[in-house]
Amino acid sequence: ERTTVDVARHVLDGWEDDLEGRWDDFSVGAHHAGAHVPVLQTMPKTSIASDDDAQDYLERCRQVDTYLAQARERLRSGLADDLTPPRRGVQATIRMLDGYLETSLDQDLLLEPVAGAGEEWRAQVADVIRDSVRPALAEHRAFLAEQVAPRARPDERSGILHLPGGEERYRRALAHHTTTDMTPEEVHELGRTIVDELEDEYRELGGRVLGADDVQAIYERLRDDEELRFDDADEVEAAAERALRKAEDAVPDWFGRLPEAPCEVRRVPELEAPDTTIAYYMPPAEDGSRPGAYYINTYEPETRTRFEAETLAFHESVPGHHLQIAIAQELELPRVRRLAFVTAYIEGWALYTERLCDEMGLYESDLSRLGMLSFDSWRACRLVVDTGLHAMGWSRQEAIDYLDDNSPQARNNIANEVDRYIAWPGQACAYMVGRREIRRLRADAQGRLGDDFDIRGFHDVVLTAGAVPLQVLASLVERWSPGG
Repeated sequence: ERTTVDVARHVLDGWEDDLEGRWDDFSVGAHHAGAHVPVLQTMPKTSIASDDDAQDYLERCRQVDTYLAQARERLRSGLADDLTPPRRGVQATIRMLDGYLETSLDQDLLLEPVAGAGEEWRAQVADVIRDSVRPALAEHRAFLAEQVAPRARPDERSGILHLPGGEERYRRALAHHTTTDMTPEEVHELGRTIVDELEDEYRELGGRVLGADDVQAIYERLRDDEELRFDDADEVEAAAERALRKAEDAVPDWFGRLPEAPCEVRRVPELEAPDTTIAYYMPPAEDGSRPGAYYINTYEPETRTRFEAETLAFHESVPGHHLQIAIAQELELPRVRRLAFVTAYIEGWALYTERLCDEMGLYESDLSRLGMLSFDSWRACRLVVDTGLHAMGWSRQEAIDYLDDNSPQARNNIANEVDRYIAWPGQACAYMVGRREIRRLRADAQGRLGDDFDIRGFHDVVLTAGAVPLQVLASLVERWSPGG
């Protein structure tokens, strides 16, 4: 019950921060923020298993115009008080809306949920899309282009530091996402320290795999060698599928509790792909009518790296997001516990599993281990870049340059990632902060329990309370391992 109160308090505090910070008054950012995101990215993934579900979905479509009108009022309120969104995010959102509006009605992605619900439902939804949803999105697009874009923040002032009250908004966002009291300066320096520490691992692995021990040379080889890229979208998807199934075969030796819900690999929809991240995860439906889904971005496959494919799959599916989130949904706990999103815990867990999979023997080669290092660099750089943008006044280009200089990430991914950090302040810092705490708790428990330490037991205690703030997780692990 104490844990339930702590989780509920965390969720409510986050909502209070959102309201007091007026985030909806300046939140526009293509895939990552804005009123269009639930319409174009969440609604098409609705699971419909009955006529009641279809009726609910039809009503939701009817309400899109009201929802977007309310969102525009919030944006107008923000503009009146100089709370402006980033220009790149506005431009990317306009491109996404244009792409949607250019599709034919019979190919409308909002028809996908009712594809199996019968012709009558499909016809009713199509009528609402034609007469209400599309005009509403066209009006929203015009508003963004004509009223918001001219006032939007330029690349040189990308961070919320440049907004009224931006410093306090960022402090609260950072505290919420990391569930710690770390200052932006502490987070920034932690990132720089980890970036430096990773260089020895790059030299050791790079020497064995690439015959190079200069870190910059390793970065350039990983980034620019065409042989390390996929040839086509089918290869990208097949590699994701292969890594997921390999992990599924291995997890029973490392975890006691496993989810009942399956996980599928799907391609990121074409409308989202150009401006979104390399992958993401969509949880199963609560009622079991839809499996978990690992969405892999196959856009411009020649820019997608073979050596990072396994790490990416492990993070987004098993034993990362799918294992943790599906287990949480199936627990016999209050709903707030089963569905809470605590960023440091959820993203910290998924990042923890990237290194865990090396312990599990899942990486097929040292080249794939370089992918694991690449992802560590990416998350360490996030600590530097996110705080740089939002607390220290960095420009978008400064953030891109730092990631380019300190990681082997592909340049198209770097640009999309920086735009994500701009649109979602503080969120990107939670990954490494959460991973470090989980690893600390594991090491402390091993020290207390010695030979009695059981890795399956540790993982189960971490995963069977639902998503919790890091301080709560620490107390749960300490109660499980009281020896010493």
